[in-house]
Amino acid sequence: MLAPVTWRTPPRNYGPWEQVASVLTEALVKNGVDVTLFATGDSITSGTLRSVRESPVGEFPGDAKVWECLHIAHLMESANDFDIIHNHFDFLPLTYSKLIRTPVITTIHGFSSEEIIPVYKKYNDNTHYVSISNSDRHPELEYLDTVYNGIDENLFQPGKGNGGYLLYFGRIHPHKGTLEAIRIAEKCNLPLLICGLIQDQSYFDELIKPHVNTTSVIYMGNVGPEKRNEIMGDAIALLHPINFEEPFGLSVAEAMFCGTPVIAFNKGSMKELIVDGKTGFLVDDISQAIEAVKNIHMISRDECRIHAVSKFSSQVMAQHYMKLYEKVLNKPGGGFSI
Repeated sequence: MLAPVTWRTPPRNYGPWEQVASVLTEALVKNGVDVTLFATGDSITSGTLRSVRESPVGEFPGDAKVWECLHIAHLMESANDFDIIHNHFDFLPLTYSKLIRTPVITTIHGFSSEEIIPVYKKYNDNTHYVSISNSDRHPELEYLDTVYNGIDENLFQPGKGNGGYLLYFGRIHPHKGTLEAIRIAEKCNLPLLICGLIQDQSYFDELIKPHVNTTSVIYMGNVGPEKRNEIMGDAIALLHPINFEEPFGLSVAEAMFCGTPVIAFNKGSMKELIVDGKTGFLVDDISQAIEAVKNIHMISRDECRIHAVSKFSSQVMAQHYMKLYEKVLNKPGGGFSI
């Protein structure tokens, strides 16, 4: 299992790719799969951990490209030790795939730009691609399947939503709609809690920070797992007014695990994650989002939890991937190591 080295696996706070790699690793181990996790040395796993760097590049900066190359090479030089390699490290590991015999499955967590597509196209015929939503498939690529990201359901317990606030949980970036969430909350006369990594500092300083105070718009910082469940469970709803075609949206699934409905702009994968009118509302703009907040009492928090467990639990993801491993290896019911 090849995780990135930007953050620890699992991440202390932000790190969606590392989070998915961790959840999948732990679920596979519970299912009896022999998994070796290639990640930072401070990572935590019940599988076997191998690393070339102790600390995450995102927390203790070094030359990222140097450490990424050493990290990927560490796995590829021992590729013969494994039945299958599961890549969560984007396109760079693909360049080794014709130099080894071990089959490679790559979960494509999104495309940073069209410029990386030629790499995916070149290695499409000898590797296997998995999309994290049907909406995030590139028309020039062939896919093995779609597997939705899984969540460790044990980390999220249903809340009652009695905190009296709306919640924004995600990167502070124009794509994620932080400012739109503030405008929705202000129009609804409800407090807004903002949690997330500041990814665009100028956007935060110029457009978000002027609204932040201690009562109506509260910035909680980059909240980690220890507070996430409580904050999500107490929220009236999660606001997810994205401005891009989002491949998945872990916070959307996590909120529903807590029984918290989601109000999202209907872009990207949102129609695959949210059942409109049952686990939240899909809207097109701020005015529709305001109306959705007024109708949020119509959503059953129990239904949100039931839906999330049935589609996005760690075991659902693990069982799906195990079938794909068997398909690639042509070993129905047989053992394998990753």
